[in-house]
Amino acid sequence: MLRVVRSGLAQLMLAVVLGSLLGVWKPSLAIEMKAFSDLFIAAVRLITPVVMFVLIASSVAGLRGYGTSLKLGLSTVGYWQLMSLLSLVCGLSVTLLLQPGADMPMLEQGNPHTAATADLISVSHLPTLLAAAFGHSIIFKVLLAALVAGLLLGLSGDKGIRLRQMLDDSVGLVFRVMRFIIRFAPLAAFGAIAFTISVYGAAATIPLAKFVATAYAASLLYILAVLTLALGLSGVSLWRLVGYIKEELFLVASTGSSVAALPRLIDKLEAAGCNSKLARLTLTTGYTFNLNGSNIYLMVAVLFLAQSIHIELNAQLLLTILLVSLLTSLSATSVAGSAFITLTATLGVLQIVPLESIGILIGVERMMKCRSLTNVLGNCVACLTLASWHNELDRQKLAQALG
Repeated sequence: MLRVVRSGLAQLMLAVVLGSLLGVWKPSLAIEMKAFSDLFIAAVRLITPVVMFVLIASSVAGLRGYGTSLKLGLSTVGYWQLMSLLSLVCGLSVTLLLQPGADMPMLEQGNPHTAATADLISVSHLPTLLAAAFGHSIIFKVLLAALVAGLLLGLSGDKGIRLRQMLDDSVGLVFRVMRFIIRFAPLAAFGAIAFTISVYGAAATIPLAKFVATAYAASLLYILAVLTLALGLSGVSLWRLVGYIKEELFLVASTGSSVAALPRLIDKLEAAGCNSKLARLTLTTGYTFNLNGSNIYLMVAVLFLAQSIHIELNAQLLLTILLVSLLTSLSATSVAGSAFITLTATLGVLQIVPLESIGILIGVERMMKCRSLTNVLGNCVACLTLASWHNELDRQKLAQALG
C-alpha cells in the first residue's frame, strides 16, 4: 500500500479526484487553486530553454563516434527522421478524425489572443509564419543554437573533449532538476482540474477522456500501419517481436520508465542476431532521436488544445505545426516530464494557444502508457530493421529467438 501511495500515477489520480470534488463542492475556492498550476507551468517554461539546449547539443555532439561507416550513420539518421514524420502524421490524422477537443472550450470566444492568432493564420504564408515564430520565440533560437553547438563540438575532435565532458555532465544535472519539478505535478493537476471543473462543469472531463483515447488510438495506428510494415519489409513479424520482449514491455508499462528496460532489451536483441555495436547504437541514441510515442503525444496534445479554442486548422497551419513539431521533438528524451517540456517548447514556437492552457493536461500525463510502450517498441523495430538493411542480422539466431 505504501508503494502504491508513493507512486506518481496514484498521486495524480488522487489529485484529479480531489480537484474535481472541490470544483463541484466549492467553485469559488477552486478557482483560486489555478495558482498551483500556473506556478508549475511557469517553472517548466523557465527551465525549457536550458533543457532543450543541453539535451540537443549533447546528443548531436555525441553522434561524432557512432556507426562503423558513413552509410550506417546516414541511414540511421534518415530512418529516425522518417519515423518521426510518420508518427506525427498518425497523431495528426487520428486527432483530426476524432476531434477530442471540439467540446472543451478552454478560452472564452472572442478572446483577443485567439482572434489575433486566427487573423495571422488566415493571411500569412508558411515561410512568413515560421519567420515570425523565429523572431518572437526564444525556443526557436535555442534549438538552432543547440544544433550548431552540437555539430561544432562533434567536429572538434580531441580539442573539444573537455567541453563535451562538461556538457555530458550537465545532462545529469538537468535530469535531476526536471525530476524535482515533476514531483509537484500532482499539486499542479489538482489546481488545473479544480479550476476547470469550477468554470466549465464536470462535463469538461469528457474531452480529457477523449484526449487519452485519441493518443492510444494514434499509437495503435502507428504500430499497425508503420512498424508492422517496416519489420515486414525486413522479413520479421512484429507480433513475434512483441512476444519476445513482452516482459520488458510489461516492465515499461508498470514503471512508466522506458530506460529501465534498456539493458535487458540490448541483451535480447543481441541474442536475436543483431550486431552488438549496431544494437547499442540504435537503442541508446534512439531514446533521444527515435521517440515515436512522444511524437504522437505531442501532435495530439497540440491539436487538442487548438480544437478547444476553436482555431481553424487549415492546411497551412497543419503543415506549420508538423514542421515545428518535427524540429522541437529533437528535445524529447525518455526521462519523466520530457514530453511535457517538449510540448511547452512547441507551443512557445507556434504561439497559437495560451501556454497556460496546457495545465489541464497534467492530470492525464501519467495515463499515457502508450507513449512509453510505443517508444520502446519503435526502437526495437529500428534496431532489427537497420541490422537487416546493413546485413548485420544473424537470421539463424533470429529464427531461434523469435520462433
